[in-house]
Amino acid sequence: MDRQLQRDSELSGVEYSVLAALSEAEDATMRARDIAHALDWERSRLSHLLKRMEARGLVARTECPTDARGFNISMTAAGRTAIERAAPGHVSFVRENVFDPLTPAEQEALLSAATKIQNSLRAAGWWERAKGD
Repeated sequence: MDRQLQRDSELSGVEYSVLAALSEAEDATMRARDIAHALDWERSRLSHLLKRMEARGLVARTECPTDARGFNISMTAAGRTAIERAAPGHVSFVRENVFDPLTPAEQEALLSAATKIQNSLRAAGWWERAKGD
C-alpha cells in the first residue's frame, strides 16, 4: 500500500494518515497530541514526521493559543491538494486488493481476528513497547 501511495502521489503511508486525519478535522487543524492519539503513535515519532511534512509544505505548525506547550497542525493548500489527489487511487487500491477478494463473512472474520490480536498485544503491553521503538 505504501508503494502505491508513493508511486501515485509521492506521499508515504504515514503522511497520508496525518493528512487524512487533518482533512476530517474542523478547519483542517488539530493539536499535535490529538493527531498522535488518533493515529495511536508516539509523540516523538509524529514530531519528526511533522517536521518533514512542514519542510515539504504539506502542513503548518503554529503555537496553540490556549496552551503554550502545544502546537496546532494545519493542513496547507499543498497538503489539501496532495490528499485529494492521493485518496481516490488509494481507496480503490485498498478496496480492490484487500476487501474485494474477501467474502462478507471473510471480511467479518478479518475484522474479528485483527481486533482480537490488537487487544491481546495491548493487554500484554506489547503495543506500547512497539510504539516506543
